[in-house]
Amino acid sequence: MWRPLLALLMWVLAGGVWASQEPEPPPKAEAHVKVRLRGVRDRVEIGRAEDGSMQFFLVTDQGEILVLTPEEFAVRVYSEQSRQRWWNRFLNVTSPIGIAWVGLGFLGQFLFTGRMLVQWLVSERERRSVVPPVFWWMSLGGATMLLVYFVWRRDVVGVVGQATGWLIYLRNLWLIYRSGGGAPGVSDDPGPEPELAQS
Repeated sequence: MWRPLLALLMWVLAGGVWASQEPEPPPKAEAHVKVRLRGVRDRVEIGRAEDGSMQFFLVTDQGEILVLTPEEFAVRVYSEQSRQRWWNRFLNVTSPIGIAWVGLGFLGQFLFTGRMLVQWLVSERERRSVVPPVFWWMSLGGATMLLVYFVWRRDVVGVVGQATGWLIYLRNLWLIYRSGGGAPGVSDDPGPEPELAQS
């Protein structure tokens, strides 16, 4: 059961590495900045032309390189930023598909936070600390959604954080179902300590 899920995690991580690879910078690029603009990648290279003037190199989503003067670049940034709706600025996205990605991130966070509420309610009902299997399923589902979201955002901190937890949730589910579906609660004593042999 855990092998297909592990393969899914590797596929997501490999896709994130592939998607995050930047194209080769233009030959005269000396620095770069991150800017969100429609139809271009978020890494803008900056370099000098032969006459010493500054140039901005933008790579389109199709891989074409656009060369802009500082004035042209400023006009493009200003026109896009001034036309954005408040929710695009708030969510830090430039397109409707970006809003869908943020929605996926929120859903993953909702599952991830909701798992603690479920664990608390089950523990209150049982009057002891219990970690039900649904806790681990919600953890795995939320972590998967957040992992995909962080890969899309190219957030290495989020990817590393969710990937390590993902393996732990998967392992706990495997242990639960391997043992027949029952999982002891946190405060349950799985067995008494063996008596010390008297010499």
